[in-house]
Amino acid sequence: MMRRRDFLRATLVTAGSVVVPTACSEEEGLPGACDVLENDSFFPQSVASGDPKPDSVVLWTRVVDGDRKTDLAVALVVALDEAFTQPVELKLTSSNVAAMGSGSTRVPVTARAEFDYCVKVKVSGLSPGTTYYYRFYYTTGEGCFSSRVGRTKTAPAPDADVPVRFAFVSCQDYVGRYFNALAALANQPIDFVVHLGDYIHETTGDPSSQPPAPERKVALSDVNGAIALTSADDVAYHAARSLNNYRELYRTYRSDRALQRVHERFPVIAIWDDHEFSDDCHGATATYFNGREQEEDEYRRKAANQAWFEYMPVDYRAGDDFRYDRSAEYPEDISIYRDFTFGKHVHLVMTDLRSYRADHLIPEDAFPGKIVVNEPALVALFGTPPQYASPYVADIDDDQYRVYRDMLEEIAPTFGFDPSFGYKQGEGPRIISATFINEIVAKLNEPREEEDQLPLIDNTTLGFLEDGISYADLGKTDYFSAFGSRYLVVKDAFDTVSQLVGNVQVLGAAQKAWFKDVISESDKESKSTWTVWGNSCCLSQLAIDLSPSNEESDNPWRYYLRCDGWDGFRAERNEVITALAERGNAVAITGDLHAFLAGTPAVDTAPTTKIVEFVGAAIAASSLRSTLEKQVASHPLLKDNPIAGNIAAEIEDYLVDKELKTNPQLAFCKPDGNGFCIAEANADEFVVTMHLLPESALATPLYEEADAAALEEQITIERFKTVKTAPGEPPELFRDEGGTWQKWNPDTVDWES
Repeated sequence: MMRRRDFLRATLVTAGSVVVPTACSEEEGLPGACDVLENDSFFPQSVASGDPKPDSVVLWTRVVDGDRKTDLAVALVVALDEAFTQPVELKLTSSNVAAMGSGSTRVPVTARAEFDYCVKVKVSGLSPGTTYYYRFYYTTGEGCFSSRVGRTKTAPAPDADVPVRFAFVSCQDYVGRYFNALAALANQPIDFVVHLGDYIHETTGDPSSQPPAPERKVALSDVNGAIALTSADDVAYHAARSLNNYRELYRTYRSDRALQRVHERFPVIAIWDDHEFSDDCHGATATYFNGREQEEDEYRRKAANQAWFEYMPVDYRAGDDFRYDRSAEYPEDISIYRDFTFGKHVHLVMTDLRSYRADHLIPEDAFPGKIVVNEPALVALFGTPPQYASPYVADIDDDQYRVYRDMLEEIAPTFGFDPSFGYKQGEGPRIISATFINEIVAKLNEPREEEDQLPLIDNTTLGFLEDGISYADLGKTDYFSAFGSRYLVVKDAFDTVSQLVGNVQVLGAAQKAWFKDVISESDKESKSTWTVWGNSCCLSQLAIDLSPSNEESDNPWRYYLRCDGWDGFRAERNEVITALAERGNAVAITGDLHAFLAGTPAVDTAPTTKIVEFVGAAIAASSLRSTLEKQVASHPLLKDNPIAGNIAAEIEDYLVDKELKTNPQLAFCKPDGNGFCIAEANADEFVVTMHLLPESALATPLYEEADAAALEEQITIERFKTVKTAPGEPPELFRDEGGTWQKWNPDTVDWES
């Protein structure tokens, strides 16, 4: 018998020869003797396949039988045709289950109650580049019942000179929206699907991103095991925390027929991003409270990891004996980064950008007045402090400035910030921005009579103080906020701090070493034409310049939109781009941003050291434009800036700015709508077709065959490509303009014939 703990290994099955069915086999309850339940009540999440290799694939289902709480016996059948007239002989090879003699066309597997009745079977011994059909059977006293039929396809052999066609998708929020983009994707002629994360969203009705819709909602039965949250406008909702919470999310999402059809028709290669655990997370730490509460929670992280493990058909690098063990030390409990080869032309490398990353460089609870970089460090880097630096008090505890220290300590309980100003006991002199002190004093003086007002630090004194960079200079205006930490961070100051404070890790040491190793194939004759990086966070620089004019301003108005992505990890971003550029013919496929982008992200100090990136919009989630509208409206400074008021409405012009050239490597931006991308790779070129669907098209389900024409009419197309280059030659990006390919020129920030 299979040991209980060993269930979480994928059952191992070896495929043998094709068996010709006989009348006898039907009488014994083989495919022809099974009925198919129209309501699919025994297989409510249908079937799925994943991680195709030339000789194997992982198959998945979930079985439910009313109120039965015991383990359930299931059988698997694989065939070469949809009618199952050519079933494949299977043999169990798992070390903890006896082999079934010479094999059978039906292989028994067990759906364990303790693992939510999920079944995963790795079938090996398959033929490369071959389409297979599969289904699971469950027998009750009333008969033998079948799941829906799944279709999958193995990868072509490594030496096969064949084109590869696949989709890449991300960000599917069930609440308030329908997966109509997936309904359209299910009809595409592709080999497989790459899912770049945010397969689920962990919240049940966050009004900042999830519109209310009674007919399209997520409900958690274990609310006591969930995290209770309240929005700024007092809307109550929950975030998953317990294992049951996360399982319910997967059950709900997998009940969607559009998502089911994609899984039934194509193998999926998936990684996670943040929402499979918690929005904008790093490691096991969430960010809902922006530093007001301690949010590191390994129990919750492991619950999310186990549910993902149970529901996603993945072939782990750790080997066929890998099983999820919640008692293992985090983050060693599971490793999801891995790579795949599809013929001669595609080497797909999938990474995990959440499990090993450090906290954001600017903490959400950072004290705005604390100096991060002092004048000696700035002088060593630039020769003189840059104009965006500000004067600081070298020791707030000095008698000269004690009145300001006492003032800050007095108001700390009211404002809720740390009265130690972010300094640990014994850390050294507490260096505080004089500009920040004066801003606080001015605010406190407003309602006071003149004789009761605190004096400002005068200009003469300010002129003699050293200059440094405070958290306020980085855009940190509130004590507990994502602004100036993860969103809308002052670019120039951040770039300087990034250079001086240290290299903040995203990949982690072990994964980064593996990543560099698998892409460094330059000395191998058999290397693939294209290295394709499955990357969950945007690599292209996303900066906006809100300066009133082209002239220099005393106020810093150049911002990074998001420092939760690669913009917030400049050193490692440069390191990763360099490694990929040295490999050559490297393409990043990306999700997370909720926008379509195309560009050639480059190393900060070496614009020709670059790769090509294609970013796909969300399947169903709030668009980048919609998100920015809400962020700007709630930002303490930008909400009153008339220029900033246009950010959301004109964000594509701010990002692809031909006048200021803020992001010269960014060639295309479509910040609203949803959709998916289709990639086609061969020996000469890598072509991406973006399928754009307006947000309004997600309001009602367009899942039926009768809806196909109406759905297709709402889709618009954008096509881009890059072509194979010689070693050492930087890549070029092209756009299809009415049948003519135009090339992107980062010097002019424009497309050229």
